[in-house]
Amino acid sequence: MMMNAREYEESLRKLDLVVYMFGRRVENPVDDPIIRPSMNAVAKTYEMAHDPAFSEIMTARSHLNGKTINRFTHIHQGTDDLVKKTKMGRLLGAHTGCCFQRCVGMDALNALSIVTFDIDQKFDTEYHRRFLKYLAYVQENDLTCDGAMTDPKGDRGLPPHKQPDPDMFLRVVKETGDGIVVRGAKAHQTGAVNSHEIIVMPTIAMREADRDYAVAFALPSDAIGITYIMGRQSCDTRKVESDLMDTGNPVFGGHEALVVFDDVFVPWERVFLFREYEFAGPLVERFAAYHRQSYACKSGVGDVLIGAAQTIAEYNGVQNASHVKDKIIEMNHLNETLFCGSLACAAEGKQTPCGTFCVDTLLANVSKQNVTRFPYEIARLAQDIAGGLMVTLPSAADFKSPEVGKWLEKYYRGNPGVSTENRFRILRLIENITLGAAAVGYLTESMHGAGSPQAQRIMIARQACVPEKQALAKKLCGISDR
Repeated sequence: MMMNAREYEESLRKLDLVVYMFGRRVENPVDDPIIRPSMNAVAKTYEMAHDPAFSEIMTARSHLNGKTINRFTHIHQGTDDLVKKTKMGRLLGAHTGCCFQRCVGMDALNALSIVTFDIDQKFDTEYHRRFLKYLAYVQENDLTCDGAMTDPKGDRGLPPHKQPDPDMFLRVVKETGDGIVVRGAKAHQTGAVNSHEIIVMPTIAMREADRDYAVAFALPSDAIGITYIMGRQSCDTRKVESDLMDTGNPVFGGHEALVVFDDVFVPWERVFLFREYEFAGPLVERFAAYHRQSYACKSGVGDVLIGAAQTIAEYNGVQNASHVKDKIIEMNHLNETLFCGSLACAAEGKQTPCGTFCVDTLLANVSKQNVTRFPYEIARLAQDIAGGLMVTLPSAADFKSPEVGKWLEKYYRGNPGVSTENRFRILRLIENITLGAAAVGYLTESMHGAGSPQAQRIMIARQACVPEKQALAKKLCGISDR
């Protein structure tokens, strides 16, 4: 059955996670003021699935049992599913103004549905049966999965088996009759402590010498031996201050963590790839294609930022200036282009042998390449329109101070028809998205999420079919290679 937001929160309270932040163990991650906004963002995915206004986008029909499920646990059965995934990303980005953290798990599930089938076809293994059993468990319990792919990597110039420290890529250190034991870490794990499950995959294509690193599996997020170390974000401690106006977005946020696997046992039923190194690369590419499509969420956050830019222009009294109008137009142009790319790779998706539909890989990489650039320009234009006050505002406590608040109220008023407090709030939101905690999800994640920009360019080079384009050009101008 589908959980609602309250049930999701209560389900997290039952987990016994080992979480560290600022050098101390966090005993109650759900209510920690720095972590809770990210939990709220995930809870929104549960809340909106129950809203009749959004249910067509937020839910799907399981191909396993025909029941209605949250789309984040669904395996794509057609291009319509892929298109709705894109629309869901934009919708949630617009409603949270940040990363809502469930895409990576959804993309991991879909990638594994394809690759486990392919492995079975070649090696007569039983990974796909295991996967379908696991998928049924995830769907029945409406679980949030954290997809874990990025290893620390150590010396980037060396493959896994040549690393001075062999744990720089997660690896199998022991095999037993009941399962395997793994050691290593996964970095930059979005939404890790808000997840019920963690799905681990290899991070690069591998050769036989790296076979111990070619492993994929799933575990409960509170499995023995897993430790989460929270990453810092700009302005993160504003969330523990008495006045949350300074956060810009006091309700929602995102987070990342380093997830350490210290000799963690994985039962065979939860193992989906074990030393079949030939399939590490295909798994990475399938996941990457799906996840690069998922960055439609940035157009949703872009909607919020464009709305904030238009609002501050009005509050500053410059909304009618031609250059401001033109900047808003450019922001919309760039933002809609991001959305177009995600829609295109979805609409051009194709069915794979197992039945799962996958996005067009070339267009997914083109789409993500745009994401590495356009949000930065949208953010620059928003900052341009906002003005320098965005980064020189005193604190909310100063605005409410009986001694100096009257001066801030007087001198920081813009449009006389708008309160100084409202001007303050919208400036803090722009700061949050372009410089503060949300900038992790909007800017840096746009650059490095789902692989670096160069990774997308490599895939574009592989799939752009340049020889075919050459043949077209030569034919038109009468060149024959015979």
